[in-house]
Amino acid sequence: MAKKKKRKKVTSIGRNPRNINVGSFIFLGIFIYLLVSVYSYMTQEKVRVYEVAEGSIVDDRSYTGLILRQESVKYTDAAGYVNYYVREGKKTAVGTCVYSIDETGEMKKFLDEHQSEGSSFSSENLEELKRQLSSFSLSYRDNQFDSVYDVKYNLEAAVLEYANLGAIANLSTLMQENGISFQQVYADQAGVVSYGLDSFEGKTVQEVSKEDFKRDNYQRKVTKAGTQVAADTAVYKVVTSETWNLVFLLNEEEKEEYGEESSLTISFPDYKMELSGSFEIFTGSDGESYGNVTFDRYMTEFLSERYVNFEIQSDHVTGLKIPIRSVITKEFYVVPVDYLVQMGTSSNRGFLREIYTAEGSSAEFVSATIYNATEEVYYVDKEEFSAGDVLIKENSDERYQVGPVATLQGVYNVNKGYTVFKRVEILTSNDSYYIIEKGSSYGLAVYDHIVLDASTVEADVTIYQQS
Repeated sequence: MAKKKKRKKVTSIGRNPRNINVGSFIFLGIFIYLLVSVYSYMTQEKVRVYEVAEGSIVDDRSYTGLILRQESVKYTDAAGYVNYYVREGKKTAVGTCVYSIDETGEMKKFLDEHQSEGSSFSSENLEELKRQLSSFSLSYRDNQFDSVYDVKYNLEAAVLEYANLGAIANLSTLMQENGISFQQVYADQAGVVSYGLDSFEGKTVQEVSKEDFKRDNYQRKVTKAGTQVAADTAVYKVVTSETWNLVFLLNEEEKEEYGEESSLTISFPDYKMELSGSFEIFTGSDGESYGNVTFDRYMTEFLSERYVNFEIQSDHVTGLKIPIRSVITKEFYVVPVDYLVQMGTSSNRGFLREIYTAEGSSAEFVSATIYNATEEVYYVDKEEFSAGDVLIKENSDERYQVGPVATLQGVYNVNKGYTVFKRVEILTSNDSYYIIEKGSSYGLAVYDHIVLDASTVEADVTIYQQS
């Protein structure tokens, strides 16, 4: 009998399901989140932020003033060549020899022939010339190019004057031996000598008009040493007083602003100098209003100037400095201070609002953010209440209906990553910045971060900062 073949047991193996990799799903989710976040950040409008710092604003106003002094012009009695003995800006007494007149020209000819024997500069002369050049270099402005000519004339006059003084002093004996005669002229008034002459000598403050401030028409003449002059020619002037006046035109706004002032502090940027003087407002010969500041010192510093640029120093206001465009005006409800309720912690403050239910009226506590406080009222956000809401005074039957509003100026603080309104109290401003009170309640502090342009955001929104 044949043996049966033993069947082999075959087990069917089906397709195993794939193993689920949870880590891959987590990674994919994170990747998608990052993509969305980056896209959101790239497409979100960035908000520029400003860091609050301490600062100040000086509201100085710039003017061009007309300088008036007590000046007396001196004229020659005879024609001839003029030679000076006194340098510009030197104070002389009565009887001092100021200049000489060489009627024949022999003195001039002799000096020209013997220049090498007498025309040496002293160290004092050289220092004075260096000082004038240095002062001009530091104060020069492109819009004041006409001042170059004034300096040129002053330097030429100074060089010739120093040369003449040295030559005359050293060669006087030789001139006497050669029989050269000349007429010496002596000062009949004490004062400071100046050789720059214009049409303003003798003009008084009350005679000033707008025409006097048109510098295009201004001419200043300096008679150089060695120049031939006719009889009755103006050759120098003497300033007889240290007192001098700075006159400038005022508009109506400035007239009102300075009307109560009796003194002003004036800054001269080109001279790096500040002076205080008595102040008055007067009416000029043309009926216009002018300011007049009177000084009693430093007259010689401005001896060669008829016009000078200056600034009126105002009070320096210090505080926190913020951009003007960061400030907005916002409305708030005002609630009497008696209605504030303290619930537990000091930060949990609010008001009791009356509500009506089927059982009757009751009170609910509404937490509120205070944005400003006075002795009478609190300022609360209009989003927290509605006009017509009735507030209950704690432990009293008194009621207050929400409705009256008031405005506050403020900025959006972003220290916490979202915009929070903070009030500001403006002290002063210029074209770009406000100075606000430092340390005010409900206000800003140094190093706070605020939105640079408040018109680009709203309150209580998350922002993406851009420095």
